[in-house]
Amino acid sequence: MTKKVVIIGGGAAGFFAAVNIAEMRNDVEVIILEKSEQVLQKVKISGGGRCNITNACQDPRELVKFYPRGGKELLGPFYTFGTKETQEWFENRGIELKTEDDNRVFPASNSSQTIVDFFVYSAKELGVKVFVQHRVATILRKNQQFEVITSKGNFLADTVLIATGSNNRIFNIINTLGHQIIHTVPSLFTFEIDDVRLKSIPGIVAAKAKIKIKNTAFEMDGPLLVTHWGMSGPAILKLSAFAARYLAEVNYYIDIEVNWLNKSEAFIESELKNIKVASAKKVISSKSPFADIPNRLWMQFCAYCNISESKIWADASKIDLQNLGVELVKATYKVTGKSTFKDEFVMCGGVDLKEVNFKTMESKIIPNLYFAGEVLNIDAVTGGFNFQNAWTGAYLAAQSIIQS
Repeated sequence: MTKKVVIIGGGAAGFFAAVNIAEMRNDVEVIILEKSEQVLQKVKISGGGRCNITNACQDPRELVKFYPRGGKELLGPFYTFGTKETQEWFENRGIELKTEDDNRVFPASNSSQTIVDFFVYSAKELGVKVFVQHRVATILRKNQQFEVITSKGNFLADTVLIATGSNNRIFNIINTLGHQIIHTVPSLFTFEIDDVRLKSIPGIVAAKAKIKIKNTAFEMDGPLLVTHWGMSGPAILKLSAFAARYLAEVNYYIDIEVNWLNKSEAFIESELKNIKVASAKKVISSKSPFADIPNRLWMQFCAYCNISESKIWADASKIDLQNLGVELVKATYKVTGKSTFKDEFVMCGGVDLKEVNFKTMESKIIPNLYFAGEVLNIDAVTGGFNFQNAWTGAYLAAQSIIQS
């Protein structure tokens, strides 16, 4: 008797699971249900259209540190199928990969269409049936099977894998099946800041900044990018991810403290005194004395500290040096909101992880119901980590389905 597997969600996790199942079992009918007109749309736009497949970090103990939620649960799964296995999986199927200096892994073609075409072609060749514009309305238990009711027909299944990503309608369906859903809030976003110090310098990057949310323990370091609307860059995105729930609670109104050089106050105080002596006849605002502070940013600091354009270092007062020191290592900026990427976004929240067996990705509540990807309360920072969660969960689910 042919076993029927219905996968809800035509994205990365759904196709990855489908291909793995169909490769190993020819006596299984695999069906993918996708609500929209096209499959793999998030894959297509990911990584600026290049598809950041995974990350080169191969130590599971280090890898889980990039997950604000779900890291503990993913440790075991990453030992089974981590970033190394993911790269080998794609390369063994003819996808050439490349690793960039920041450890992000992309297809060598530099195009996400390579990954989209691979999945669509492989699914077709393996006999996976893909139904688009099939919006799932509900899932019913029928004896030992499931009935998946969609906008264009009903499907009976022995096994269901939900791999939709973050979707409130699907969350409601999962909730009616008996699962707890952790409410969702945005993760991985930029900060809206209206500040005179930033107005004229969009595009400026401080390579070694540290940002702290004042009166909290949340802080991150890394490159910081000044934008037309405020601040972005890896440091801000990481901070937004780890502080996602707190930020939602305060409605994204916070004060942040920026240490543009990630150096101590004492060190900067000493450096400024040395610079005053060594560059006595030079104009203070003419050039940044710090390699990691761009000139335009330094000029903004000087203007904000009321240092005239003609003042030389020899004439810098104690107050001038103190004010510059504050701007360099503990400048405060008021955040008044968030901005998310139009099509690329991440949510935290989803199926309660306590209700999932992370050896198989099967529900602990309903036999033969599986989850993979962002439908779970798992999210990560940028760098290929969210896709890795999708590949790992889908692989484990597929292996369990194959063996059952």
